[in-house]
Amino acid sequence: MLRTHTLSRFCPTALALAFALALPLTGVAHAESAADFYRGKSVNMIVGYSAGGGYDIYARAIARHLSDHIPGNPKVTVTNMPGAGSVVALNYLYNVAPKDGLTLATFGRGLAMEPLIGTSKVQYDATKLTWIGSASNELSVCAVTDKSRIMTFEDSLATESAVGGEGSGSDPDTYAMLVRNLFGSKMKLVTGYPGGNDMTLAIERGELDGRCGWSWGSIKATRPDWAAGPHKLRVLLQMTLERNHEMPDIPTVLEKAKSESDREIVKLIVSRQVVARPFAAPPGIPDDRRDALRVAFDNTMKDPSFLAEAKSLALEVDPISGAEVTKLIQELYRSSPEVVAKAKAVIAGTAPAKP
Repeated sequence: MLRTHTLSRFCPTALALAFALALPLTGVAHAESAADFYRGKSVNMIVGYSAGGGYDIYARAIARHLSDHIPGNPKVTVTNMPGAGSVVALNYLYNVAPKDGLTLATFGRGLAMEPLIGTSKVQYDATKLTWIGSASNELSVCAVTDKSRIMTFEDSLATESAVGGEGSGSDPDTYAMLVRNLFGSKMKLVTGYPGGNDMTLAIERGELDGRCGWSWGSIKATRPDWAAGPHKLRVLLQMTLERNHEMPDIPTVLEKAKSESDREIVKLIVSRQVVARPFAAPPGIPDDRRDALRVAFDNTMKDPSFLAEAKSLALEVDPISGAEVTKLIQELYRSSPEVVAKAKAVIAGTAPAKP
């Protein structure tokens, strides 16, 4: 104390030098604090859907390797919290989970856009979430099985079919409403399923004809025989902005738009596909833990052992960093009020259905 007092009183230049020299040491201590914090603890990874679906499979595969890359190597556990198309899990993450960096969640990619263009009363601000990253930039499709009378998307404009959903904001619900209200498809949405695996089982039982907003990666991972050829599954539309190389002859939803206004609506709604498998932490966690989790996620996506497991599970790995996800979300939320209002009306069903 005497030296500090004397230095501050009699030698301001020396005091400034002392502080400058101390800064690197402070940075090291701060970086080490993340390892000190995580060491011996457990990180809970929440999945907003029931077990066995695509989000669950991704989460469990990532959880088995993520600990190796988090400072302090905490244990990573997985908890399923299904409900309302994963809104229950995201509301919990945002409002209830401790903001200490010990809770992560994966949820429907569409929920990032729900506060902007959705119909449910959500309790979170997507722009304030701590985005950790996305495991994939994935192809999503609108498809029916060979038991359906629907052969092409044009058939769905004249013939009724039943497609599954999980709740407002989820891809199956949002995309079914999009093709019904923007293009006049006669797809009937049957919603409330806890997860993708539940919808697949319903399709197998004949309760549903298919799904609109169905991850192609999930189909390959959970029902590879369905993805192997056209006999079991008929892909009607790619819910993307550009045709995927795996199905060059299948039209995209953007191609079905007849006007520039419709194309703007489609782009706003479908842009979420870039963040196909999102992972986030609550808002306001300490910066050093946010950075540690983001780096750990990025390194897991490059981990040879994780990539080998992902390949064995037929999981697409095309990662996007947390910073990139944050940037995309912020850009989408800056969309013009006119386009936002039109997109919201289409999803809500308040816009006149196209003939």
